[in-house]
Amino acid sequence: MDPEEEPVFRNFQGLKARKFDDEKVSTTTSREQQKTEASVEKCFDRYDELVFTNPRLSQIFRLEHQYYLDAMLRRLPSNYECLDSSRPWCIYWILQAAQLLSFTFDDQTLDHVVQFLSKCRAPTGGFGGGPGQYAHLAPTYAAVNSLCIIGTQEAYRAIDRPTLVQFLFSVRDSDGSYRLHVDGETDVRGAYCAISCAKLLNLPEPVIRELFAGTGDWIAKCQTYEGGFGGAPDLEAHGGYTFCGIAGLALLNEADKCDRQALLQWTLRRQMSYEGGFQGRTNKLVDGCYSFWVGATIPIAQATLSGDDKEMEHTLFDVGALQEYILICCQKQNGGLIDKPGKPQDLYHTCYTLSGVSIAQHSESASCPQVMGDTINELLPTHPLFNIPPKSVAAARSHFSNSNDTEFVVSDADIKAEKKQDS
Repeated sequence: MDPEEEPVFRNFQGLKARKFDDEKVSTTTSREQQKTEASVEKCFDRYDELVFTNPRLSQIFRLEHQYYLDAMLRRLPSNYECLDSSRPWCIYWILQAAQLLSFTFDDQTLDHVVQFLSKCRAPTGGFGGGPGQYAHLAPTYAAVNSLCIIGTQEAYRAIDRPTLVQFLFSVRDSDGSYRLHVDGETDVRGAYCAISCAKLLNLPEPVIRELFAGTGDWIAKCQTYEGGFGGAPDLEAHGGYTFCGIAGLALLNEADKCDRQALLQWTLRRQMSYEGGFQGRTNKLVDGCYSFWVGATIPIAQATLSGDDKEMEHTLFDVGALQEYILICCQKQNGGLIDKPGKPQDLYHTCYTLSGVSIAQHSESASCPQVMGDTINELLPTHPLFNIPPKSVAAARSHFSNSNDTEFVVSDADIKAEKKQDS
């Protein structure tokens, strides 16, 4: 998309020629694809029929999404009982989505959030999915991101870096891979969460080198013949794992250890020609959450190939088509965003669809965002590697830059004792 040209919506009637052709061989996969395209087609047709009388159809329902996020934060933990072990995630999804919409919670609410996340901090370091739960890398990542988004002194104090480092060592394997918790499963999500926390909290370089010796090599082994990354070596390429793989390598400055051209080709093929959104795997359906997982992977891969930090002249995926899919097909009238038409809204998809729109708008130029539809659709930028606001990244790294490095001396005895206690 040319930054000098005003973005316009695609011709949705002409796009129907791009719909899936099963070549007269009907399978479960082809029928599901055709069913999904039919639901998307209804959204596109409705847009064409009503947009001139209802301009809101091309707008982000900003106020409705804000009301939804505010209500969800105040109702936690009574909502989402099935995610009782993921409550820091719910908080992160809400805070990140609110930031993108330029919505700020009042100080008292944020203080309560900090107090709750402090209760989720495990005595052995890191954060659990709720008060009293064992430390786990996934909610640790969510809690650290949430506290850095809040960015107050109380929020920073809720992060105990020395015990967090001990926890990271306790879930590190000798080959550089990471288990999600002590004696838990190993996959690339664990490596990314560990790297992201370490970098965001500006851990000393000697600690970084020791923590992630061999990690880049292990992540590179997760890249498949297709070009994407699987959860572990020899597993199928997947959009979420692919983001974790390349983002982890980029944060370690070791992106050259993977085949970035193959990665870029695989990632670009995940954008659906009719729907405009991304699928997460080959021959799978479009899903709003991959707006970020895949959408952010593309500019990260491009940046690592360019070898510098300059703004990209051109993002290789269709940033307009992605925004169209989210605007027209993934918004609920009463707030919240969704996977695809017909699905209920949830916090996860609200966060990652909006994050994907932000990536699409700002990946080419910070000074000239590519915003589809009304100008009120512009979201604040997000950092493609951490998925929190860039200002929050800078503030957190600055805050933690003056800490005493000697507090991170961790002995083998400390690590063995912690593993024994957790197991």
